Amino acid sequence: MTPHRLRVPAPSAPPRTGHLPFADAPGVPDPVEVTGRWLTRGGRPWFPVSGEFHYSRYPAGQWEEELLKMKAGGVTAVASYVLWIHHEEVEGRIRFDGDRDLRRFAALCARHGLDFVPRIGPWCHAEVRGGGLPDWLLARALTPRTDDPAYLAAVRTWFAAVADELRGLDREHGGPIVAIQVENELSDQPGHLRTLKRLAQEAGLRAPLWTSTAWGGVQLPGEELLPLYGGYPEAFWTEADGGWPDTCRTHFFFTHERDDEGIGADLRPTSVREAGPVPADRFPWATCELGGGMAVAYHRRPRVEAADVGALGLTKIGCGSVWQGYYMFHGGTNPPGELTTLQESHATGYPNDLPVLSYDFQAPLGEYGQVRPTYHELRLQHLLLACFGQRIAPMESVLPERRPTGRHDRDTLRWAVRTDGTSGFLFVTNHQPHEPLPDHPDTAFTIGFPDAPALTLPSTPVTVPSGAYFCWPLRLEVAGLRLEWATAQPVCTVEAAGRTVLVLAATDGIAPELALDAATVESVSTPSGDVTPVAGRILVSGARPGTDALVEVEAADGSRVGLLILDAATARTVYRGTAWGAERLVLCGDGVVFDGDEVRLRSRAAEPSFAVLPAPESAPVVEGARVREAADGAFTRYTIEAGPAADTAVLVTLVRPAGPAPEPEYGVRGRASAPADKHVETVSAEYHVDVPEDLLRDPAGVLLRLSWTGDLARAYVGDVLVADQFYSGRVWDIGLDRLPVEEVRGRGLRLRVLPLAAGARVHVPGQVGDAWREAAVRQAEWVVTRSWAARAG
Repeated sequence: MTPHRLRVPAPSAPPRTGHLPFADAPGVPDPVEVTGRWLTRGGRPWFPVSGEFHYSRYPAGQWEEELLKMKAGGVTAVASYVLWIHHEEVEGRIRFDGDRDLRRFAALCARHGLDFVPRIGPWCHAEVRGGGLPDWLLARALTPRTDDPAYLAAVRTWFAAVADELRGLDREHGGPIVAIQVENELSDQPGHLRTLKRLAQEAGLRAPLWTSTAWGGVQLPGEELLPLYGGYPEAFWTEADGGWPDTCRTHFFFTHERDDEGIGADLRPTSVREAGPVPADRFPWATCELGGGMAVAYHRRPRVEAADVGALGLTKIGCGSVWQGYYMFHGGTNPPGELTTLQESHATGYPNDLPVLSYDFQAPLGEYGQVRPTYHELRLQHLLLACFGQRIAPMESVLPERRPTGRHDRDTLRWAVRTDGTSGFLFVTNHQPHEPLPDHPDTAFTIGFPDAPALTLPSTPVTVPSGAYFCWPLRLEVAGLRLEWATAQPVCTVEAAGRTVLVLAATDGIAPELALDAATVESVSTPSGDVTPVAGRILVSGARPGTDALVEVEAADGSRVGLLILDAATARTVYRGTAWGAERLVLCGDGVVFDGDEVRLRSRAAEPSFAVLPAPESAPVVEGARVREAADGAFTRYTIEAGPAADTAVLVTLVRPAGPAPEPEYGVRGRASAPADKHVETVSAEYHVDVPEDLLRDPAGVLLRLSWTGDLARAYVGDVLVADQFYSGRVWDIGLDRLPVEEVRGRGLRLRVLPLAAGARVHVPGQVGDAWREAAVRQAEWVVTRSWAARAG
C-alpha cells in the first residue's frame, strides 16, 4: 500500500483585515468585506459562485428563464461583459434597447436574488471584434488601452452611458451590483487600470468590489483592484499542432500557484513579471474564469467534456479558491452587426478566426439554453458550497507529504485537504483530459491534526478509480452529530420529518462508508449494510447507495439526523430550492427552475417525473395533465401523465453535392483562416430542410439536431445567416424559436456544409481517417423539449 499522509499545521494567525480599499455602501444589511484570505458578507465567511452570461448574446425575452436556470445550478452571481461595440457600433448612437437592455438584465438578477458583476471594459476581449472596442474608435488617431487623452475622452462618454443605465442598481439602493471589473487581460499598464477605475467612479458606478483579471503576471495598481484568476481545461488560442497545453494540464493538480500564464498568451507579446507575483497573504484566491467549456477557433477546435470541467472546478476548491467564477456558464450567439460581423477574426488582426454567430462555448447551458451534463456536474459542487461554503472559505489548503514531481507525473495520486485545524474536507482528483490517469489500488489516507488524534480512512483501503474526483468530509458537525469521515461527498442538507438530512453522493467504484463519533450517537439504524462499533466510532458500511439508503441517527443531544447516500448518477439529479413554501430537494435528470409558487421542468420525456424531499402536503398540480404519485425511497416521486410525444421526422434534401475542398489559407501568425464566403457559396454541399407546421406553431424548446462532418457549416433562411459552426465532432443544434417563423414556413431552412482539405493545419480532436473531412449531414432529428409547471396542490 502506498502511504498517503498529510500533517495539518497549527492554525495560521487571523487574516489581515482593513488593509484593502474596498468598502460597501453604508447601512447595507449584509456588508461585503475582503480579508487577506477570504471574503465576508454580513460578517460571515462568503463563498460566491459566479457564472458568465452575456445578455447581448441572448434574446431578452428568454433572459429570466435562463437566469433562473443559472440560479438552480448554484450560481449566486451573474457576470457579464458590457460590450461597447454591441451598444455603439455606430458612433454617437448608443443603444440599450431589446437584447442590449443592460438595466433590465441587471434588474432581473436583482428580482431573483442574484448578484450582478458587470465587466465594463472598455476592452473586454470575449472573442468579439476589436475586443469590444468599436471600429470608429479604432480608426481615430489615438492609442487604445492607455491614458492617451483622446482615448480617455471616448471612454469617459461610454462609462457615463453605462452608469446611467445602472443608476439606482448599486448596493446603496438595494441593487445587485456586488463587483465591477475594469478592462481585461491588461498586463503591463497598472496606471491605466487605476485611471479606468477613477473614470468609472466619476461616472457614478459604485460597488463594494473592484476587480481585475490577474493572469499572465499582471502588474496591478497597488491594492486598488481585487485580482481574479482563471484556469481552463483546454484552449483554442494555442497552435493547431501544439498538443494539450501544459498551462491547462496544471489545473488538474493541487497546487498553491494561482496564476495561469496561458490564458490570452497569444495577445501578450512578452512576459511582464517584473513586479513578481501578487502577495498571497494580502488577497484571497478568487476566480472569474474557470473554464465552463471552451470556444472553438477555426485552426484549433478543442472538445471539453463534463468531467473535465467538474474535475477542474473541484480541484480549485481543494487548492484554496474562495470564489468559483466560470466563463462561460451560459453560451450565446453574436448579434448581427449593422456594419460588419462582430466576431474576433484574422480580418480584424486577431490571431484566431471564430464562428460568425455561434458563441456556444460548450457551456453548461448552451447557446439555446440546452442543459448539458456539465451543468449537473457543477451543480453538485455548488450544492456543497451553498451548504458548507461558510465553513470551507476560512479553511486553508494543505498539500500532502508525497506530491507529484511535475506536470507530467501521472502516477502520484493528486489530493489535498482544506482544514481549520480540527475538521476539514479531503479532495481527490484522478481525472484529466486526453491522458487518463491510472487506478490507485490499496489507497488510504492519514491526516494528522495538531490538537486532535489523526484520522485514517477508510477502514479498509480502496481503489481510487481512473477518472474519479471527489470530496470527503473530515469531522463534519451535522445537527448534534459528528461525522468523523465518510467515503462519500457531502451534497447538502434539508429538514424533513423533524430531522436534518445530510445528503451524500457515492463515488462509482468506491463503497460508501460512514464513521460516526460514538460520543455523539444514541442509536443508529440502516436499511442495508452493517453497523459496527470500532474504537470510539460507529462504522456504517455495506449500504447500497440510492434513494432508500437513509441511515437514521438519534444523536446524543436528542436531535435526529438522517444520512442519505445517493448513488453517483442520482446525486447529479439533485436540485435544492424553495418550493411550495419550504426548502426542498428535487430529483430530476432534466432542467428544473424554482420560481415563486411553482417548480418548472423542461423535459423531452413523454411522462416527465421528479421526486421531492420533503414531500408537500398534497401532490403538486400541473395544468392540463394528471400527476401520479409514488414512493421513491426517502423521496416522493411525481409523474406527469402528459401523453405520448409526437415523433416528427426531419426531411433533409441534398440540393447540391460539395465540390473539391478549397485550398487552405493562412493568416495571423500563420494560423489557418476560415474559408472565404465565396468558397462557402460555391463549393459547399447544400441541403434543404422542411420544417413541419406543428413545430412552427410552437417553436419554443424545439431544436434541429444535426450530426455532420466537414469543415464548417452555416444555416440560412433565405439569404440571412442564422447559425454556424466549425466541425469539432459535436452535434450541431439550431434553435427553431430563433428563426423568423413566417420566412421558415415559406422557404424552409438552407444548410451549407464545406469540406476540409486534407492538408489543412487544423486541429480536430479524436478524428481518424479522412471521412470526417467530407461535407455531409449524417443524421438529423427534431428535439422537442416542453415546459411543465408544477404548483402546490
